[in-house]
Amino acid sequence: MLLENQKSTQNNSLNRNYFLKIFFVLTATFMLSCKQEQNLPQVSFYYWKTNFKLSDFEENVLKKNDVRNLYIRYFDVDLDSEQKPFPRQVIRFAQKPGNFKIVPVVYIKNAAMLHKSLNISQTAENIIKLINQINTKNNISCNEIQIDCDWTLKSRDNFMKFIAVFKKISQKRLSVTIRLHQIKYYTKTGIPGADSGVLMYYNMGTLAADSLNSVYDRSIAQKYLPSLRKYPLDLDIALPIFYRAVLIRNKKIENLISKVNAQNFDYDSSFLVLDENNIKVKKSNFKFGYYFKENDEIKIESINFEEITEMCNDLKTHLSITPKNLIFYDLDSINLKQFDHENQNFKTLTHHF
Repeated sequence: MLLENQKSTQNNSLNRNYFLKIFFVLTATFMLSCKQEQNLPQVSFYYWKTNFKLSDFEENVLKKNDVRNLYIRYFDVDLDSEQKPFPRQVIRFAQKPGNFKIVPVVYIKNAAMLHKSLNISQTAENIIKLINQINTKNNISCNEIQIDCDWTLKSRDNFMKFIAVFKKISQKRLSVTIRLHQIKYYTKTGIPGADSGVLMYYNMGTLAADSLNSVYDRSIAQKYLPSLRKYPLDLDIALPIFYRAVLIRNKKIENLISKVNAQNFDYDSSFLVLDENNIKVKKSNFKFGYYFKENDEIKIESINFEEITEMCNDLKTHLSITPKNLIFYDLDSINLKQFDHENQNFKTLTHHF
């Protein structure tokens, strides 16, 4: 009887040890999984329309992807008739943005930065003032502002001074958009004195009347990717989910029409759809508010989910630090519906990092 009790005690002890080991293994696995999840980028979106109002479809996509940050274009800065910086297409909030963290984005045309007599301090103050007015009117608070400008070697000095002044005056976190060529040749193009950058990983080719897709060309991207490890500014990544039609007349680009693909020309006898990327104009007509002339060519530039996945894998190989945000350009039901239901789950792409 005593021997049986000893065996029973030993068995209970073994069972307890076994379950404790299982418990610790599961706990460790769970904690590791949570840590890995925390280290993944957040899914974010650019909102690039002049009227902020989310459709039910857009709200569902935001919820599905656990989106917390919206990068909203507040206005553009261009030169007015007197060659002075002037805001255009100022955002209007028809709907309150709710609980999202809002990052105001200001697109500054390079022409404004090229102006020799640019009053940098005044321009920075005016931009900050307008951002604050928009925020106050719509009960929005923000901790970060983003400046979007494709500066050149000629505008570099003005732009770098502007960023330094803007950051000092705004007293907020500042991010700037960065293009691939500015990554590779940063010793020439300069490094903005911002807290971080956003690599615009699209529009990497030359917009031309040829068969190439200027939105994404992997062969071009791979010429710049190795430079990412050396770039001294922390980078988030902006990825494309848009499509557009390039109207070509006499082998020259006549117009660029956003949110139009080959399906928009189906069942229209004035057009001949050759394939998903090429359309021929059979008869002169007006469509989408544009004039299409007989024998015009239309090239569709788009992106699919497999290509976006390929982008993420290539970026992962060359980035030295995991980005905090994957920002998709841009939030619009028309863009989102080109992907099927499964591929609207952009959160799966974060696991490639």
